[in-house]
Amino acid sequence: MASTHSPQATQNPSGLHVALDEHLPVDHRLNQVYRYGAGLMGLILLAFGILGLTHNLGFFDTGNDTVAGLNTNGALSVLSICVGLLLFVGMVIGGNFASTLNMVLGILFILSGFVNLGLLDTGANFLNFRIQNVLFSFVVGIMLMWFGMYGRVGSTLPHDNPYWKARHPDEAATEEQARVERMRARELPEAGRQG
Repeated sequence: MASTHSPQATQNPSGLHVALDEHLPVDHRLNQVYRYGAGLMGLILLAFGILGLTHNLGFFDTGNDTVAGLNTNGALSVLSICVGLLLFVGMVIGGNFASTLNMVLGILFILSGFVNLGLLDTGANFLNFRIQNVLFSFVVGIMLMWFGMYGRVGSTLPHDNPYWKARHPDEAATEEQARVERMRARELPEAGRQG
């Protein structure tokens, strides 16, 4: 599904209208990347959070309790479940929402990795992070950003990409016109043979 926001059209210099929320068609193949990426990362975080809660850890416990090789406590488990559920919401909605959600959460995970790296071995480490948690946070952040940016940014986006078309409306209009003219040129000889 595409974003549920009402489309806000802007006019670019070529006079074409580009709807800000509708440049990714509902059935576009990029939508699957955003959905599957959000779902996969959400599933990993949800499983980590649920496993952490099943160990009956203290909410802000800073012991050496581990789940799947990562230190955890009740607060980190609940936070992981919440973020995992948010990613599932992104998976259900799909489209630009899922892509943007993946990118934003990816940046937040990377920032969390840096912040918690600075908090290691301090009294402010209330999420019970260790170095493996920091590395995990970086990996999840990079994966989420990759899933969110896939097909949206890059210097070699194909010209049928909706994001490329939205950024290059003049070239897209020229290519579309050329495509229509080629189709008309093919139809003329066929119509002559049938007549």
